[in-house]
Amino acid sequence: MALARAGFRPRNLTSLRVFASVHDRRKGFLVAGGAVFPCALGRSGIRTIKREGDGGTPRTHLPLRSVFYRADRLARPRSLLPLKRIGPRDAWCDDQTDRRYNRLIDRPPGEAEERLQREDHLYDVIVELGWNDRPVIRGRGSAIFWHLARPGFTPTAGCVAVEGHVFAKVLPRLARHCRILVR
Repeated sequence: MALARAGFRPRNLTSLRVFASVHDRRKGFLVAGGAVFPCALGRSGIRTIKREGDGGTPRTHLPLRSVFYRADRLARPRSLLPLKRIGPRDAWCDDQTDRRYNRLIDRPPGEAEERLQREDHLYDVIVELGWNDRPVIRGRGSAIFWHLARPGFTPTAGCVAVEGHVFAKVLPRLARHCRILVR
């Protein structure tokens, strides 16, 4: 089995690890079982204290909440995590003054929220990470996702980003209560 040689085990993974590169704090590695994949991190690297708009990836344990995907661009991902199709009205509230801050919201296209249906392919598959959501603290940061990386692994706004093949390999092997440990 090729995946077994790549460090995967047939059982479900309960945790993934992310750590920064020693050469560039905006890039790092995602470890799934014994397999290691390059990833992009926030433009400010991994931060212990996270604030809205600081570009940092929070240093913490992040539960994987659900998987969002573009059904018009990809097949339904295999995963034990809850799955949701991304629609044209789906957005994530990053307005600190809004009572729906750091939540999925219904917004007509064109309004200035974090749109989930994008022209580029970064959000063709997104794993919602449980950052600042139980409870929500205004200004502590919103929309921290695990999503697709840009070519060259350019920095994110605070998310963890990987190549598409990583999702295809890792998503089916994640336990329902999996976490990403960002160190």
